[in-house]
Amino acid sequence: MGYVMRVRLASFFAGAATASFAGLYILHKDYKVAHQSFSKQMNDLHNSLESRISALEKLKQTETSEQVEASE
Repeated sequence: MGYVMRVRLASFFAGAATASFAGLYILHKDYKVAHQSFSKQMNDLHNSLESRISALEKLKQTETSEQVEASE
C-alpha cells in the first residue's frame, strides 16, 4: 500500500471520527433542550392541577361548613 493511500485513509478516519463526535454532541445538546422543555411543561401542568385541586378542596370545605351551620 502506498504512502499516499495510507495518508488518505488516515485523513478519512480522522474526519469521520471528528464528524461523529460533533454529531453526538449536537444530539446530546438537542436531547437536553427537549428534556428541559418537557420537564417545564410537566411542572406547569402539575402546578396548574395542584391549584385546581386546592380550589376544589376549599370549595368543598366551605360547603361542608355551611351545611354544618345550617343543621345547627
